[in-house]
Amino acid sequence: MFITKKHLSRRTVLRGLGASISLPLLDAMIPAGTALANTAAKPAPRLAFVYFPHGAVMDRWSPTATGRDFEISPILAPLEPFRSHLTIVSGLRNKGGESSDPHGIIAGTWLSCVGPKDRDGTGDRGITADQLAARYIGQDTPLPSLELSTETGGPCSSAVGCGFGSTVSFRTPFQPLPMENNPRKVFYQLFGQGDTSEERRAIIEETGSILDFVTDRAVSLQRRLGPADRTRVSDYLDSVREIERRIQKLMQSGAANADLPDAPVGIPSDFAEHLGVMFELMALAFQANQTRVISFMMAKEVSMRTYNQIGVPDAFHPLSHHQNDPAKLDKLVRIQTYHTDIFARRFVKRLAEMEDGDGTMLDHSLILFGSNMSNSDLHNNDPLPSAILGRGCGRVKGGQHLKYPQDTPHANLLVTLLNRAGVPIESFADATGELSEV
Repeated sequence: MFITKKHLSRRTVLRGLGASISLPLLDAMIPAGTALANTAAKPAPRLAFVYFPHGAVMDRWSPTATGRDFEISPILAPLEPFRSHLTIVSGLRNKGGESSDPHGIIAGTWLSCVGPKDRDGTGDRGITADQLAARYIGQDTPLPSLELSTETGGPCSSAVGCGFGSTVSFRTPFQPLPMENNPRKVFYQLFGQGDTSEERRAIIEETGSILDFVTDRAVSLQRRLGPADRTRVSDYLDSVREIERRIQKLMQSGAANADLPDAPVGIPSDFAEHLGVMFELMALAFQANQTRVISFMMAKEVSMRTYNQIGVPDAFHPLSHHQNDPAKLDKLVRIQTYHTDIFARRFVKRLAEMEDGDGTMLDHSLILFGSNMSNSDLHNNDPLPSAILGRGCGRVKGGQHLKYPQDTPHANLLVTLLNRAGVPIESFADATGELSEV
């Protein structure tokens, strides 16, 4: 513990030419003899909204029992190690996402619960939950929010265009936010703060590592810290360097495949590693307090991605039209479980192992893991697959499966998450109130 009357600011960064590395919460940021809750360094809730397309096979997603003594379902089985931080919420419906052109609006209405025709362009009706959160808990971080994906584009609607099919985030009722899918761009958005794009490019070309620019500052800082903080800073910078190394490798792989037919230039060919690095960047962004609000599309709607790595050569979207064929359903469950597994290992586990003040980052986070579609063969929005990870600084109970009555609005869950994160929302879309049991 840092014991002198002087202490580091929570905003302390390691600066170098064109680079700036924020630091995790350290003991040295807490004044001696002061309760953490009474300092500027007290842990603040982090919100993440992790979206997967094409719904879920609901009888393999939803546990049969409710309460705390439930047996975890096959698709959610990778989250079993985090059971005490897991809340499964069943029975919710999103009327705002229902449409005769489902794929065209399904992503863009997940966090707003308001269809395009029900927006008049004024007020907050149609603004997504992540952007409402960014207004309240995102203004004292460098990035009010972060919007990420692994694939660009998405299905377009003949009535409202392409915006509602390619993003889950809307800053205004009709202003969709683009989702960044290039991990190197995300890395430099978080840590590379050169004055110009040319300066950032020079950093990449000359050294390949922004850490080289802050080494002297890091050594100087370490001399001022206690043993526990020195270990935290060292481990944190090692994580930054390792992720940077992985991104470099992924970009080289993408460049090597650039001449192949239909190879997406600049996009990593290893989907599992692409997903994993994006999740690890999200964890670093939370740890460094670069942002407190993140939305992430694991894959786009109408994705034609194949999953040969798990023995599923079928394209994702056609497979989602399973027509209740047992063989197709089994393959679809395999894909959905695969997504959950990467989410659990590369994001939830990282947060659970990450110290943050008087707990872990998972203790202080609220993550909605879900989709805006239920049965992908029917394209329906009732009941939606939804799971919450994290305890929200003690404001979420965890370790339970809650099942609500037919037609309970999905908006109620979003209001609950916002309020538990400290965002004062009284009305939202068709919400009828908080889910107090959460």
